[in-house]
Amino acid sequence: MKALLRRWLPGGRSGVIAIPYVWLLFFFVLPFFFVLKISFAEPDIAQPPYSPLLKQEENKTVVTLDTTKYKTISGEVEAFFELPWNEAKEASQYVVAYWNALKLAFFTMLFTLLIGYPLAYNIARSSEATRNTLLMLVMIPFWTSFLLRVYAWIGILKDNGVINNLLLGMGLISEPIPMLYSPFSVLLGMVYNYLPFMILPLYAHLVKLDGRLFEAAADLGAKPWTTFFQITLPLSKAGIIAGCMMVFIPAVGEYVIPALLGGGDVVFIGNKLMDDFGANLDWPQASAVAVIMLILLSGPIIWFHRFEQKMQEPE
Repeated sequence: MKALLRRWLPGGRSGVIAIPYVWLLFFFVLPFFFVLKISFAEPDIAQPPYSPLLKQEENKTVVTLDTTKYKTISGEVEAFFELPWNEAKEASQYVVAYWNALKLAFFTMLFTLLIGYPLAYNIARSSEATRNTLLMLVMIPFWTSFLLRVYAWIGILKDNGVINNLLLGMGLISEPIPMLYSPFSVLLGMVYNYLPFMILPLYAHLVKLDGRLFEAAADLGAKPWTTFFQITLPLSKAGIIAGCMMVFIPAVGEYVIPALLGGGDVVFIGNKLMDDFGANLDWPQASAVAVIMLILLSGPIIWFHRFEQKMQEPE
């Protein structure tokens, strides 16, 4: 194996280590650079629909940076905090989209953690045969199309859907409960679809816990709740952080679930990006929105990596 690496990869081990950095360069750094560049351009009726940053004027190359799009978002932030909510929703559409995305992504992270932790704990404490079966059940939703799973929730939550028909048939309600096209339906769809992303990192950490720690705690007279809060929970902290990041970060940029289950009433930043890159053809505005979203997410990502490094440092 070492001989093959030395033959096909220059530098052997260094070449292998360089692969992820090359991947990040071509699929993150360069695309982000292009998006950042477009955010300082001006919309134009052309192909592509934005003006170049470098222009030739009197045999000179002039760099023109348009910060109008960032000023637009800055003005929306001021209006969001100064105006009443009904007026702010109209004057601060991008800020409201950011707020919806961050708020529902946070609650998605919270509910997936509350639901996923007990499930992951029970899977980790099960026998090996039962554990494999339970893990397969967690992975089964990935075997079907993501879009089909979202459409299934439309059939469940609509006025003449499964839930309302069941409640009407039991006589518990006299008219259908409006559940679809609301923040509730979006949150429910996101919790359902992102739950495996919380369970799997938690399981990976919980299954590694030494069972002798629990036996020692029981021998010393510790109650189950005391054992959980003083042993299990602290030792699974890295799994909690990993699961939260794996849910929160993609949930902020979610597009399909708000579009289908929100019905246009619950707008995420992904929906605004789609509108500006698509029908509006305002690529500079969409690029500025994307850059700001990345800046907002960079804080939790950096904190997560620093936490991982502290966890790996020897005490």
